[in-house]
Amino acid sequence: MKDFYNHLYQKQLEVQDMPSNRRIAEWATHVLHLLFPERNSKSFQSVEEIKLAFEQAEVELFELLLKTKACSHCDNRNVATVFFKELPKIYARMLTDAQAIVDGDPAARSIREVIRTYPGFTAICMYRIAHQLWTLGVPLIPRILTEHAHSKTGIDIHPGARIGEYLYIDHGTGLVIGETCIIGNHVKLYQGVTLGALSVAKSMVDTQRHPIIEDYVIIYAGATILGGETVIGHHSIIGGNVWLTNSVEPYTTVYHLPNSKFIDSKPLV
Repeated sequence: MKDFYNHLYQKQLEVQDMPSNRRIAEWATHVLHLLFPERNSKSFQSVEEIKLAFEQAEVELFELLLKTKACSHCDNRNVATVFFKELPKIYARMLTDAQAIVDGDPAARSIREVIRTYPGFTAICMYRIAHQLWTLGVPLIPRILTEHAHSKTGIDIHPGARIGEYLYIDHGTGLVIGETCIIGNHVKLYQGVTLGALSVAKSMVDTQRHPIIEDYVIIYAGATILGGETVIGHHSIIGGNVWLTNSVEPYTTVYHLPNSKFIDSKPLV
């Protein structure tokens, strides 16, 4: 047992300065609050105050990168600098996602409502922050961020997925988007959709394992689309509960035929 305790103590020493997952998620949430003050009651009195808040968030990211020791080959200062230089572009994409929800959901009354209340928008925003860090070669923090969003929204988007503009997620609970999935622009996804791999063999690492979804595709609730060679052509509609492992040509509608029986109801006595 002494060796066991010594082993655990050494691990304690290794991670004692590492920030918690909660602290990393708080940093990203703070960035979202800076981008979307609708989500937070704090207000700033000048442009200089806003500028200073972003500069402080950049310093904090640099510290998180150092303390997580997630990227030994990265220039952590440069990663933090590049991330915040790219933030206006990330913000612009987030706005397209909010607009897609407003345009596509009859229940959405305004962009402000979407920003404040829609779990799909929250999950997309957290993904977009995580994806930018992922592309900069940071492996650990992006996973922490998307798993935080997963725990809060029920929407599981791997930070390695490549997603275009105007992504519409309605409800979203149970939605899964795999690491190598490629999604085009103006795509609509409903709850319970799985964009996954046909196989989870470790030998498939760094290969295209997940499907490609082209522009203007709609995928309804419960549909499962698997495989790195599976391409859903643009302007296609995939119906609810469909199971697909083959490609679909553009402008195709695919639907599931349920084998359901209806029994006449009897009046209650």
